[in-house]
Amino acid sequence: MKKYLIAGAGFSGAVLANQLSKNIDCVIDIWDERDHIAGNCHTKRDEETGVMIHQYGPHIFNTDKKEIWDFVNSIVEFKPFINRVKAKYKGNIYSLPVNLHTINQFFNKSFNPAEAKDFINEQADKTIDEPQSFEEQAMKFIGKDLYKAFFYGYTKKQWGCEPSELPASILKRLPVRFNYDDNYYNNPYQGIPVNGYTELVEKLLDHPKITVTLNKKFHFSEELLQQYDHIFYTGPIDAFFNYQFGKLGYRTVTFEKHTADGDHQGNAVINYCDDNVPYTRVHEHKHFTPWEQHDKTVYFKEFSKETTEQDIPYYPKRLQQDKTMLLQYREAAGSTEKISFLGRLATYRYMDMHHVIGEALDFSKAFIQAGLAGTRPPVFPNTEN
Repeated sequence: MKKYLIAGAGFSGAVLANQLSKNIDCVIDIWDERDHIAGNCHTKRDEETGVMIHQYGPHIFNTDKKEIWDFVNSIVEFKPFINRVKAKYKGNIYSLPVNLHTINQFFNKSFNPAEAKDFINEQADKTIDEPQSFEEQAMKFIGKDLYKAFFYGYTKKQWGCEPSELPASILKRLPVRFNYDDNYYNNPYQGIPVNGYTELVEKLLDHPKITVTLNKKFHFSEELLQQYDHIFYTGPIDAFFNYQFGKLGYRTVTFEKHTADGDHQGNAVINYCDDNVPYTRVHEHKHFTPWEQHDKTVYFKEFSKETTEQDIPYYPKRLQQDKTMLLQYREAAGSTEKISFLGRLATYRYMDMHHVIGEALDFSKAFIQAGLAGTRPPVFPNTEN
């Protein structure tokens, strides 16, 4: 019987444990340094209001892959949920992503789709050929006015620097629609688990072969390699190697909690785009469960800042120095034995939930196949850096 250790009880670790326990004669220990499972997707009932809270910020499950949607729905019940984000700028409320209604409201026009496309094309900065920064990427496609309104201030607060200092790759696609569709996501499958994400992870881990220990921080040692046939690490890759090549850059978020009677803002998420407003957005969690009724409400103001040792890393900055360090860490990981690295922290990538789950499912298959073939199991689930 194989004995495995998984560091981290988030989606990567939970899906991996679920698949290994079903397909391999093994026992699995899972350690998590927090006092709960489900990582940053952890949900719980607020004691004062009874509202289901996304403790580390909003999570709306969305995917274009039916097999992943079917997988999570086979475990717990999901209800459809469409995220309709609003933005506040200079005292006005607009619809996001930027769409035909946003354009008409912002410019006080009544364009049809073709007219709006022509108008935005006129606004675009034609002097920019190959965008070198986030700012140039936005200016090239939508022009100064929409960029300043909906991207400049928000991005500056989110990343803690001028958007002109950020790589163009952060704004990979232009979130503009020339119709009245205000669905924040493009994916066909969208929803939220009826009883929260923690229940989903609980059921993934509900197997006699799996033992979860909370409040237990992982520290690598040769002794652990003697105790386990394989170790799967889902924490920050730089922490695993004791920051041997330096600390990778992350932004983190903090939350200011408020409760009130009734309905605070009438929507799940409102972005605050003015750069003189210190928080990036406000999320009101009763609106994530419209099938429930609550007399009171709870909402959070979200602030972005640099990550310190006491903070939870959220968004990898992936600046050039970070990518150089990551190559060094991946090379070091490649020389390890009986250790694999997976998940957003161990691979230093921003990943949505469906990406994490899909990658963990694929990695599980690859690990099982390697065992059957007697070959070395994969160190990482991804080849790109």
